[in-house]
Amino acid sequence: MTTSALNRRAKEARLWLEESCFPLWAEHGLTRAGYFPEALSLQHDEIARDVTRVRVQARQTYVFTEAWRLGWKRDTAARLVHAGVSVLTGPAIAPTGLPGKTLHADGRGFADGSADLYDTAFVLYALAEAARGPGPAAPAMAAAADILAALDRLGRDPVNGGYAEQLPAPQTRLQNPHMHLLEACLALHRADPDGGHLARASEIIELFESRFTAGDGGLLGERFTPDWSSPDGEDGGFVEPGHQFEWVWLLHTWARLANKPLPEAAQRLYAFACSTLDEAGRACQQVTRSGAPHDSSRRTWPQTEALKAHLAMLEQRGDARYATAACRSFDVLIDEYLTEDGGWIDHFAADGSILARDMPASTGYHVVLAFAELIRVMDA
Repeated sequence: MTTSALNRRAKEARLWLEESCFPLWAEHGLTRAGYFPEALSLQHDEIARDVTRVRVQARQTYVFTEAWRLGWKRDTAARLVHAGVSVLTGPAIAPTGLPGKTLHADGRGFADGSADLYDTAFVLYALAEAARGPGPAAPAMAAAADILAALDRLGRDPVNGGYAEQLPAPQTRLQNPHMHLLEACLALHRADPDGGHLARASEIIELFESRFTAGDGGLLGERFTPDWSSPDGEDGGFVEPGHQFEWVWLLHTWARLANKPLPEAAQRLYAFACSTLDEAGRACQQVTRSGAPHDSSRRTWPQTEALKAHLAMLEQRGDARYATAACRSFDVLIDEYLTEDGGWIDHFAADGSILARDMPASTGYHVVLAFAELIRVMDA
Protein backbone atom coordinates (compact mmCIF):
# COMPACT_ATOMS: atom_id res chain seq x y z
CA MET A 1 0.00 0.00 0.00
CA THR A 2 1.14 3.56 -0.67
CA THR A 3 0.66 6.85 1.11
CA SER A 4 -2.33 7.52 -1.15
CA ALA A 5 -4.08 4.54 0.44
CA LEU A 6 -3.25 5.92 3.87
CA ASN A 7 -4.51 9.34 2.85
CA ARG A 8 -7.89 7.82 1.98
CA ARG A 9 -8.00 6.27 5.42
CA ALA A 10 -7.13 9.60 7.03
CA LYS A 11 -10.18 11.11 5.34
CA GLU A 12 -12.26 8.18 6.57
CA ALA A 13 -10.93 8.79 10.09
CA ARG A 14 -11.99 12.43 9.95
CA LEU A 15 -15.44 11.43 8.71
CA TRP A 16 -15.89 8.90 11.53
CA LEU A 17 -14.79 11.40 14.16
CA GLU A 18 -16.97 14.25 12.90
CA GLU A 19 -20.10 12.29 11.97
CA SER A 20 -20.09 9.50 14.56
CA CYS A 21 -17.70 9.81 17.51
CA PHE A 22 -17.99 13.46 18.48
CA PRO A 23 -21.78 13.56 18.02
CA LEU A 24 -22.30 10.42 20.12
CA TRP A 25 -20.25 11.55 23.09
CA ALA A 26 -21.48 15.14 22.86
CA GLU A 27 -25.07 13.91 22.83
CA HIS A 28 -24.47 12.23 26.19
CA GLY A 29 -22.52 15.33 27.17
CA LEU A 30 -22.50 16.03 30.89
CA THR A 31 -24.33 14.47 33.82
CA ARG A 32 -26.41 16.58 36.20
CA ALA A 33 -23.33 16.97 38.37
CA GLY A 34 -21.44 18.40 35.39
CA TYR A 35 -19.25 15.34 34.76
CA PHE A 36 -18.62 13.38 31.60
CA PRO A 37 -20.24 9.93 31.82
CA GLU A 38 -17.95 7.07 32.75
CA ALA A 39 -19.26 4.59 30.18
CA LEU A 40 -21.99 3.73 27.71
CA SER A 41 -23.59 0.36 27.16
CA LEU A 42 -22.75 -1.65 24.07
CA GLN A 43 -26.05 -0.28 22.73
CA HIS A 44 -24.72 3.28 23.22
CA ASP A 45 -26.92 4.06 26.24
CA GLU A 46 -25.54 5.81 29.31
CA ILE A 47 -24.74 3.62 32.31
CA ALA A 48 -25.30 5.03 35.79
CA ARG A 49 -22.23 4.82 38.04
CA ASP A 50 -21.78 5.84 41.66
CA VAL A 51 -18.32 7.27 41.03
CA THR A 52 -16.37 8.62 38.10
CA ARG A 53 -12.62 8.59 37.61
CA VAL A 54 -10.80 11.90 37.40
CA ARG A 55 -8.79 10.49 34.48
CA VAL A 56 -12.06 10.09 32.52
CA GLN A 57 -12.88 13.76 33.09
CA ALA A 58 -9.41 14.64 31.83
CA ARG A 59 -9.48 12.33 28.83
CA GLN A 60 -12.90 13.51 27.69
CA THR A 61 -11.78 17.11 28.05
CA TYR A 62 -8.97 16.27 25.65
CA VAL A 63 -11.37 14.55 23.22
CA PHE A 64 -13.37 17.74 22.81
CA THR A 65 -10.26 19.92 22.48
CA GLU A 66 -9.41 17.75 19.48
CA ALA A 67 -12.96 18.10 18.19
CA TRP A 68 -12.57 21.88 18.44
CA ARG A 69 -9.22 21.84 16.64
CA LEU A 70 -10.65 19.73 13.84
CA GLY A 71 -13.41 22.29 13.40
CA TRP A 72 -16.32 20.17 14.65
CA LYS A 73 -19.19 22.28 16.09
CA ARG A 74 -16.82 24.63 17.84
CA ASP A 75 -19.41 26.17 20.16
CA THR A 76 -20.44 22.74 21.44
CA ALA A 77 -16.85 21.50 21.69
CA ALA A 78 -15.74 24.66 23.53
CA ARG A 79 -18.63 24.38 26.00
CA LEU A 80 -17.66 20.82 26.86
CA VAL A 81 -13.97 21.67 27.16
CA HIS A 82 -14.75 24.58 29.48
CA ALA A 83 -16.92 22.26 31.60
CA GLY A 84 -14.09 19.75 31.79
CA VAL A 85 -11.52 22.38 32.76
CA SER A 86 -13.92 23.62 35.46
CA VAL A 87 -13.92 20.14 37.00
CA LEU A 88 -10.17 19.62 36.62
CA THR A 89 -9.33 22.96 38.27
CA GLY A 90 -12.00 22.67 40.96
CA PRO A 91 -13.62 19.50 42.36
CA ALA A 92 -10.84 17.25 41.04
CA ILE A 93 -8.07 18.98 43.04
CA ALA A 94 -7.50 17.66 46.56
CA PRO A 95 -6.22 19.77 49.48
CA THR A 96 -2.71 18.50 48.72
CA GLY A 97 -2.81 20.45 45.43
CA LEU A 98 -2.77 17.22 43.42
CA PRO A 99 -5.73 15.66 41.60
CA GLY A 100 -7.62 12.91 43.37
CA LYS A 101 -8.65 9.59 41.86
CA THR A 102 -12.45 9.38 41.88
CA LEU A 103 -15.44 11.66 42.41
CA HIS A 104 -18.94 10.84 43.59
CA ALA A 105 -21.04 10.93 40.44
CA ASP A 106 -23.75 12.96 42.17
CA GLY A 107 -21.35 15.86 42.80
CA ARG A 108 -20.75 15.27 46.54
CA GLY A 109 -16.99 15.53 46.14
CA PHE A 110 -14.26 12.94 46.34
CA ALA A 111 -14.93 9.25 46.63
CA ASP A 112 -11.14 8.80 46.71
CA GLY A 113 -9.05 11.94 47.02
CA SER A 114 -5.69 10.18 47.13
CA ALA A 115 -3.00 11.17 44.67
CA ASP A 116 -2.04 8.95 41.75
CA LEU A 117 0.62 9.94 39.22
CA TYR A 118 -1.38 8.43 36.34
CA ASP A 119 -4.37 10.66 37.09
CA THR A 120 -2.13 13.66 37.70
CA ALA A 121 -0.50 13.17 34.30
CA PHE A 122 -3.84 13.12 32.50
CA VAL A 123 -5.11 16.21 34.27
CA LEU A 124 -1.93 18.05 33.23
CA TYR A 125 -2.33 16.75 29.68
CA ALA A 126 -5.95 17.87 29.43
CA LEU A 127 -5.17 21.33 30.82
CA ALA A 128 -2.35 21.79 28.31
CA GLU A 129 -4.52 20.65 25.42
CA ALA A 130 -7.34 22.94 26.51
CA ALA A 131 -4.92 25.87 26.66
CA ARG A 132 -3.98 25.20 23.02
CA GLY A 133 -7.60 24.80 22.01
CA PRO A 134 -10.67 26.69 23.09
CA GLY A 135 -9.21 27.51 26.49
CA PRO A 136 -9.59 29.03 28.96
CA ALA A 137 -5.82 29.20 28.50
CA ALA A 138 -4.67 31.31 31.45
CA PRO A 139 -6.62 29.44 34.18
CA ALA A 140 -5.68 26.08 32.68
CA MET A 141 -1.97 26.83 32.60
CA ALA A 142 -2.03 28.41 36.05
CA ALA A 143 -3.68 25.28 37.43
CA ALA A 144 -1.10 23.11 35.66
CA ALA A 145 1.72 25.14 37.23
CA ASP A 146 0.19 24.65 40.69
CA ILE A 147 -0.14 20.90 40.14
CA LEU A 148 3.47 20.61 38.99
CA ALA A 149 4.63 22.54 42.05
CA ALA A 150 2.68 20.16 44.31
CA LEU A 151 4.07 17.17 42.40
CA ASP A 152 7.63 18.40 42.88
CA ARG A 153 7.01 19.08 46.55
CA LEU A 154 5.26 15.81 47.40
CA GLY A 155 6.13 13.28 44.76
CA ARG A 156 9.60 13.81 43.32
CA ASP A 157 12.12 11.06 44.16
CA PRO A 158 15.47 12.87 44.41
CA VAL A 159 17.40 9.66 45.09
CA ASN A 160 16.16 7.22 42.46
CA GLY A 161 14.56 9.56 39.96
CA GLY A 162 11.01 9.96 38.77
CA TYR A 163 7.96 10.53 40.93
CA ALA A 164 5.98 8.57 43.49
CA GLU A 165 3.19 6.75 41.69
CA GLN A 166 1.00 7.16 44.77
CA LEU A 167 1.30 8.82 48.15
CA PRO A 168 2.82 7.47 50.29
CA ALA A 169 5.30 6.10 47.75
CA PRO A 170 4.66 2.43 46.93
CA GLN A 171 7.25 -0.33 46.90
CA THR A 172 6.53 -1.18 43.26
CA ARG A 173 7.54 1.45 40.73
CA LEU A 174 5.68 1.78 37.41
CA GLN A 175 6.76 3.10 34.03
CA ASN A 176 3.21 3.74 32.74
CA PRO A 177 2.39 6.84 34.83
CA HIS A 178 5.80 8.29 33.93
CA MET A 179 5.09 7.64 30.26
CA HIS A 180 1.92 9.71 30.50
CA LEU A 181 3.69 12.40 32.52
CA LEU A 182 6.14 12.65 29.61
CA GLU A 183 3.16 13.01 27.27
CA ALA A 184 1.78 15.76 29.49
CA CYS A 185 5.13 17.57 29.53
CA LEU A 186 5.24 17.55 25.74
CA ALA A 187 1.71 18.95 25.61
CA LEU A 188 2.62 21.60 28.17
CA HIS A 189 5.65 22.56 26.06
CA ARG A 190 3.44 23.02 23.01
CA ALA A 191 1.16 25.27 25.07
CA ASP A 192 4.02 27.16 26.75
CA PRO A 193 7.36 26.73 24.92
CA ASP A 194 9.21 28.89 27.47
CA GLY A 195 7.88 27.05 30.52
CA GLY A 196 10.79 24.63 30.99
CA HIS A 197 8.64 21.58 30.33
CA LEU A 198 11.14 19.97 27.96
CA ALA A 199 13.63 19.78 30.82
CA ARG A 200 11.22 17.67 32.84
CA ALA A 201 10.45 15.60 29.74
CA SER A 202 14.17 14.98 29.22
CA GLU A 203 14.51 13.71 32.79
CA ILE A 204 11.86 11.09 32.04
CA ILE A 205 13.61 10.20 28.78
CA GLU A 206 16.80 9.61 30.79
CA LEU A 207 14.89 7.36 33.18
CA PHE A 208 13.49 5.48 30.19
CA GLU A 209 16.96 4.89 28.74
CA SER A 210 18.75 4.05 31.98
CA ARG A 211 16.05 2.15 33.91
CA PHE A 212 12.84 1.35 32.04
CA THR A 213 14.70 -0.46 29.22
CA ALA A 214 17.58 -1.92 31.24
CA GLY A 215 16.13 -5.44 31.35
CA ASP A 216 16.57 -8.38 28.99
CA GLY A 217 16.47 -7.44 25.32
CA GLY A 218 16.44 -3.72 26.05
CA LEU A 219 12.64 -3.86 26.06
CA LEU A 220 10.32 -1.59 28.00
CA GLY A 221 9.53 -3.06 31.40
CA GLU A 222 6.39 -2.30 33.39
CA ARG A 223 7.14 -2.87 37.07
CA PHE A 224 10.28 -2.17 39.05
CA THR A 225 11.72 -2.19 42.57
CA PRO A 226 12.03 1.13 44.44
CA ASP A 227 15.48 1.80 42.94
CA TRP A 228 14.17 1.03 39.42
CA SER A 229 15.77 -2.41 39.20
CA SER A 230 13.89 -5.02 37.19
CA PRO A 231 12.12 -7.41 39.56
CA ASP A 232 12.40 -11.18 39.30
CA GLY A 233 9.54 -13.40 38.19
CA GLU A 234 6.33 -12.36 36.49
CA ASP A 235 6.71 -8.64 37.19
CA GLY A 236 9.91 -8.52 35.14
CA GLY A 237 9.29 -11.30 32.64
CA PHE A 238 6.35 -9.92 30.67
CA VAL A 239 6.01 -6.82 28.54
CA GLU A 240 3.15 -5.08 26.74
CA PRO A 241 3.39 -4.55 22.98
CA GLY A 242 1.03 -1.59 23.20
CA HIS A 243 3.39 0.29 25.48
CA GLN A 244 6.40 -0.51 23.31
CA PHE A 245 4.48 1.12 20.43
CA GLU A 246 3.37 4.05 22.60
CA TRP A 247 6.94 4.88 23.56
CA VAL A 248 7.99 4.82 19.89
CA TRP A 249 5.50 7.60 19.20
CA LEU A 250 6.48 9.53 22.33
CA LEU A 251 10.19 9.32 21.54
CA HIS A 252 9.46 10.57 18.03
CA THR A 253 7.36 13.44 19.38
CA TRP A 254 10.01 14.39 21.95
CA ALA A 255 12.78 14.30 19.34
CA ARG A 256 10.75 16.52 17.02
CA LEU A 257 9.91 19.08 19.71
CA ALA A 258 13.37 19.06 21.31
CA ASN A 259 15.16 19.07 17.96
CA LYS A 260 17.06 15.93 18.98
CA PRO A 261 17.88 12.71 17.11
CA LEU A 262 15.38 9.90 17.55
CA PRO A 263 16.74 7.66 20.34
CA GLU A 264 18.01 4.31 19.13
CA ALA A 265 15.60 2.52 21.45
CA ALA A 266 12.68 3.55 19.24
CA GLN A 267 13.70 1.17 16.44
CA ARG A 268 14.34 -1.66 18.90
CA LEU A 269 10.95 -1.34 20.59
CA TYR A 270 9.20 -0.90 17.25
CA ALA A 271 10.77 -4.01 15.71
CA PHE A 272 9.94 -6.12 18.76
CA ALA A 273 6.34 -4.92 19.03
CA CYS A 274 5.79 -5.50 15.30
CA SER A 275 7.10 -9.05 15.68
CA THR A 276 4.28 -9.80 18.15
CA LEU A 277 1.44 -8.73 15.81
CA ASP A 278 -0.78 -11.44 14.38
CA GLU A 279 -1.28 -12.03 10.67
CA ALA A 280 -3.87 -9.25 10.43
CA GLY A 281 -1.70 -6.74 12.30
CA ARG A 282 -3.51 -6.96 15.64
CA ALA A 283 -1.69 -6.29 18.90
CA CYS A 284 -2.28 -8.48 21.96
CA GLN A 285 -2.12 -7.43 25.59
CA GLN A 286 1.00 -9.07 26.96
CA VAL A 287 3.94 -11.21 25.80
CA THR A 288 7.12 -12.66 27.25
CA ARG A 289 10.43 -10.95 26.56
CA SER A 290 11.02 -13.58 23.88
CA GLY A 291 7.80 -12.51 22.17
CA ALA A 292 5.60 -15.50 23.10
CA PRO A 293 1.97 -14.61 23.88
CA HIS A 294 1.07 -14.45 27.56
CA ASP A 295 -2.27 -12.61 27.43
CA SER A 296 -3.54 -13.01 23.88
CA SER A 297 -6.70 -10.99 24.41
CA ARG A 298 -6.90 -7.75 22.44
CA ARG A 299 -8.07 -4.34 23.59
CA THR A 300 -8.65 -1.23 21.52
CA TRP A 301 -5.81 0.87 22.90
CA PRO A 302 -2.84 -1.26 21.70
CA GLN A 303 -4.25 -1.07 18.16
CA THR A 304 -4.29 2.74 18.37
CA GLU A 305 -0.73 2.78 19.70
CA ALA A 306 0.41 0.54 16.85
CA LEU A 307 -1.13 3.00 14.39
CA LYS A 308 0.64 5.94 16.05
CA ALA A 309 3.98 4.12 16.03
CA HIS A 310 3.66 3.26 12.33
CA LEU A 311 2.85 6.91 11.62
CA ALA A 312 5.86 8.06 13.65
CA MET A 313 8.15 5.77 11.70
CA LEU A 314 6.62 6.92 8.42
CA GLU A 315 7.16 10.54 9.38
CA GLN A 316 10.72 9.80 10.51
CA ARG A 317 11.83 7.53 7.67
CA GLY A 318 9.38 8.11 4.78
CA ASP A 319 9.38 4.42 3.83
CA ALA A 320 6.17 3.13 2.20
CA ARG A 321 6.24 -0.04 4.32
CA TYR A 322 5.29 2.06 7.33
CA ALA A 323 2.31 3.42 5.40
CA THR A 324 1.30 -0.17 4.67
CA ALA A 325 1.56 -1.07 8.36
CA ALA A 326 -0.48 2.01 9.32
CA CYS A 327 -3.18 1.03 6.82
CA ARG A 328 -3.39 -2.43 8.42
CA SER A 329 -3.73 -1.01 11.93
CA PHE A 330 -6.37 1.46 10.79
CA ASP A 331 -8.33 -1.30 9.06
CA VAL A 332 -8.23 -3.44 12.23
CA LEU A 333 -9.63 -0.54 14.23
CA ILE A 334 -12.34 0.55 11.83
CA ASP A 335 -13.45 -2.98 10.86
CA GLU A 336 -13.33 -4.72 14.24
CA TYR A 337 -13.23 -2.28 17.14
CA LEU A 338 -15.13 0.87 16.23
CA THR A 339 -18.89 1.08 15.75
CA GLU A 340 -20.64 2.99 13.00
CA ASP A 341 -22.34 5.11 15.68
CA GLY A 342 -19.11 6.43 17.18
CA GLY A 343 -18.32 3.94 19.92
CA TRP A 344 -16.11 0.89 20.33
CA ILE A 345 -15.90 -2.73 21.38
CA ASP A 346 -13.06 -2.35 23.85
CA HIS A 347 -11.93 -5.92 24.49
CA PHE A 348 -11.85 -9.17 22.53
CA ALA A 349 -10.67 -12.61 23.59
CA ALA A 350 -7.94 -14.32 21.60
CA ASP A 351 -10.60 -16.28 19.71
CA GLY A 352 -12.40 -13.09 18.69
CA SER A 353 -15.30 -13.34 21.14
CA ILE A 354 -16.32 -10.12 22.86
CA LEU A 355 -15.11 -9.65 26.45
CA ALA A 356 -16.21 -6.03 26.82
CA ARG A 357 -19.36 -5.53 28.89
CA ASP A 358 -19.65 -1.83 28.25
CA MET A 359 -18.06 1.02 26.31
CA PRO A 360 -15.60 2.88 28.59
CA ALA A 361 -15.34 6.58 27.82
CA SER A 362 -11.63 6.43 28.65
CA THR A 363 -10.93 4.58 25.39
CA GLY A 364 -11.92 7.66 23.40
CA TYR A 365 -8.63 9.40 24.22
CA HIS A 366 -6.68 6.62 22.50
CA VAL A 367 -8.86 6.50 19.40
CA VAL A 368 -9.20 10.25 18.93
CA LEU A 369 -5.48 10.88 19.41
CA ALA A 370 -4.51 8.16 16.95
CA PHE A 371 -6.95 9.42 14.32
CA ALA A 372 -5.88 13.03 14.91
CA GLU A 373 -2.27 11.96 14.32
CA LEU A 374 -3.29 10.18 11.11
CA ILE A 375 -5.10 13.31 9.91
CA ARG A 376 -2.11 15.50 10.84
CA VAL A 377 0.54 13.34 9.21
CA MET A 378 -1.48 12.96 6.02
CA ASP A 379 -2.68 16.59 6.09
CA ALA A 380 -6.24 15.35 5.61
